[in-house]
Amino acid sequence: MIRLWFKSGSPWIWLNAAAVSTSLIMVVGVLSLVTVRGVGHFWPSQVTQFSYQEDGKALRTIIGEKVDTSITPAAMAKSTGFKMADDEDTLVQYLIKSGNRDLTGADFQWIQARNVKEQSDPVDMMVVERREWGNFYGKLIEVKEGGKPIASGVQAWPVLQTKIDEALTVFKEISHLEKKEIGAINYSLERLRLKERKLELENKLDDAAKKDLAAEKAGYEAEYKQYQTQLAGLYQKVRLTSLVASTESGETLEIPLSKVVRAFQPNAMGIFDKIIHYATKVIEFLADDPREANTEGGIFPAIFGTVMMVMMMSVIVTPFGVIAAVYLREYAKQGFTTRLIRIAVNNLAGVPSVVYGVFGLGFFVYILGGNIDQLFFPESLPAPVYGTPGLLWASITLALLTLPVVIVSTEEGLARIPSSIREGSLALGATKLETLWLTVLPMASPAMMTGLILAVARAAGEVAPLMLVGVVKLAPTLPLDGNFPFLHLDRKFMHLGFHIYDVGFQSPNVEAARPLVYATALLLVLVIVGLNLAAIVIRNNLREKYRALEG
Repeated sequence: MIRLWFKSGSPWIWLNAAAVSTSLIMVVGVLSLVTVRGVGHFWPSQVTQFSYQEDGKALRTIIGEKVDTSITPAAMAKSTGFKMADDEDTLVQYLIKSGNRDLTGADFQWIQARNVKEQSDPVDMMVVERREWGNFYGKLIEVKEGGKPIASGVQAWPVLQTKIDEALTVFKEISHLEKKEIGAINYSLERLRLKERKLELENKLDDAAKKDLAAEKAGYEAEYKQYQTQLAGLYQKVRLTSLVASTESGETLEIPLSKVVRAFQPNAMGIFDKIIHYATKVIEFLADDPREANTEGGIFPAIFGTVMMVMMMSVIVTPFGVIAAVYLREYAKQGFTTRLIRIAVNNLAGVPSVVYGVFGLGFFVYILGGNIDQLFFPESLPAPVYGTPGLLWASITLALLTLPVVIVSTEEGLARIPSSIREGSLALGATKLETLWLTVLPMASPAMMTGLILAVARAAGEVAPLMLVGVVKLAPTLPLDGNFPFLHLDRKFMHLGFHIYDVGFQSPNVEAARPLVYATALLLVLVIVGLNLAAIVIRNNLREKYRALEG
């Protein structure tokens, strides 16, 4: 009976079903973990005040958010050096985000639940998100302006919110001046310097040229001084106001509002206020620049860099992949050489991505980019322009990496088109090129689009090759801006995949970075899932459109 059962193939069906079910459970589990940790990062947590006393030490107060709980069996706790009573079965510890890193040196600490004497959630507990040193936890005492108190007690909180809004408005003006106006002047001055160097190399730097360049430079410097004066006034204005708060130890700390992003009292917030706070944090995450070594703020430059790189990669890989597939299927003689090329293409799909990165760095960056600098940008040397990793080389490297996917998918789509359609088109008087362009390629477009978007989905998640050919931890400027020639292919950029790696493994503050890793990973997964869903929708629509012709 068992032998007959095995011969029937039923065990292998059940084995496959079990493997598929296990894989689905694992995928759902990973996605659920990433979703819960990523989405929950932006929700305002309660701030708890603990009365804590360790053995033989004085009672002290700890303020912060309860981030995690650890439960360790007594035997394991004893083996790691903890003293356990005979009636204790487990050691329960809380991970508290206590902030105030500028005062204590660390903004996370573990405490033992058995040493907590009392805990409460005071309504007046305040969280201050700062541009430096992470969060501050404490109680608001007063608000100062010009070194003099302007509000204290109950009146201090609404005044503080008003002053923070004013400070943020000033900071928007400062950011606009620094990034747009002064950034444009610095860019123009650099181009002017390169223009002067180019004239010098061409022996055309005469007195008239020097005079014109000096006049142009003087105009830029005059504008620069005006903006610097405006900046000094704005900085002075924002530095006048500060808040005074008390810490968990009773110490008072004065925090200038120039270093404050927002202040809120989570224990006093209702559900509607928390939803507004949550939406604000999500928008900040998607639209702002990172800060605090990428552990705070937003990831907009990484989103922008990822989308820009993927779009450029798509523009490069599509024509090459489609042309290669058309030649192999429609024009090349089906012999040994063609079969060898197909084997090579299929093998390229299995090459580790980091190998493509090494090739891109050696060939595209050093050889191709170095020669481009020698021929077209001699005035910039020895500083490289295209002879250094950048957006262009990253896009070409990933286009090379994803080229086999597009070729194989397009060729399979061409192979599925019946030969009778080609013969009918030729019989009606169409040339081979017209048949290919007007009949065959449109019918193969579902496979072409599927291959392209699968390539895009893979490129969006690649990290290893990008580390060698253009991605950086923090890019000061975006590859696309208002300065001529607007699209700067030589600039380095940020990427979501590398951002996850950097924040998760290179951050000096691992506990603070962990929630941001989950949130960024969730965003990257959503991008890739969206691309794959788009592939399915486009493929199905095109398939329905040309089903009648196939019939």
